[in-house]
Amino acid sequence: MQFIKQNAKRRTLLAAGFAVLYFATGIASKATAQGQTTFPTKPIKLIIGFPPGGPLDTHARVLTDQLQKTLGQPIIVDYKPGAGGTIGANEVSKSPADGYTLLMANTGTMVINPFVYTKNIYDTLRDFTPVARTAQQPLALVVTKDFPAKTLGEFIAHAKKNPTAVNYGSAGNGGISHLVPEMLEDAAGIQMTHIPYKGSAPAFTDLLAGQVQFMAESVPQVAQYVKAGKVRALAMTGKERNNAIPDVPTMAEAGVKNFEIVGFYGVLAPPNLPKDILAKLSDAFQKALNAEEVKAKMIQQGADPAYLDPAAFSAFLKSQSARWQSAVVKAKVKLD
Repeated sequence: MQFIKQNAKRRTLLAAGFAVLYFATGIASKATAQGQTTFPTKPIKLIIGFPPGGPLDTHARVLTDQLQKTLGQPIIVDYKPGAGGTIGANEVSKSPADGYTLLMANTGTMVINPFVYTKNIYDTLRDFTPVARTAQQPLALVVTKDFPAKTLGEFIAHAKKNPTAVNYGSAGNGGISHLVPEMLEDAAGIQMTHIPYKGSAPAFTDLLAGQVQFMAESVPQVAQYVKAGKVRALAMTGKERNNAIPDVPTMAEAGVKNFEIVGFYGVLAPPNLPKDILAKLSDAFQKALNAEEVKAKMIQQGADPAYLDPAAFSAFLKSQSARWQSAVVKAKVKLD
């Protein structure tokens, strides 16, 4: 009789244990499900590694309103300028992988800096989670409004007659706005003097003021000034003319063959971002880029909406890294 009572007691305890386990598992599952569906629950910080007013800032501003509608939380743009975008990038790479700190980056930050800088540098595919490519855009080769050359051919002839006399501004050593003029020097057999700045905005301000004479800058940054006659565009680095400034010829049309360079923008998160948060963020950027008002504004500015999901963006970054590593080696650019 006692054996039967003990057996019954054991069955009761086991049943109670299973009930507790089932209840706890249910709570955990519910919490997980809630975590997946409620992100985000607070503002998201979007870090830009350059000063305000530059082309990357302009691009981010086009997207933020639509992103806020989709995600239901404010998007706070935070500027961390310096070292060609590496200061902001390093901060994001070391941030918690919770989706609340993102990096809006350009070609230089993602696939040029890792080969230019020798200290405190990151590996883009190892130290970040690619979220979405957002745009592609060619660069415009622009000069001051009073520069004597009115075509690219005249510019090259002028530079050949006056070695190192032409100076050009860039967003910083080793960035795309530095390497493209270096590549032009090599292609055209000319020499210029490089003046690096801490970002595109101050460099372009000095171009407008005549402190520098030449820049290779993104179309969204220069289009309105070209239209207003405040700077002169000599050529575009894309394969085709750009809708924002359609009268400007391509490099091939201007006489320099095999010189097609298209920059890009994209968003990255800290490494090991949870897949559910990654999917939600990437989907939000896709929806923003598909919004008609966003597409119209980007195209008007000279950028092409060019969404890539995380996997495709990772593959794209890998291929672009190989291309720009070669350009950096050829230009012999190394920075601490």
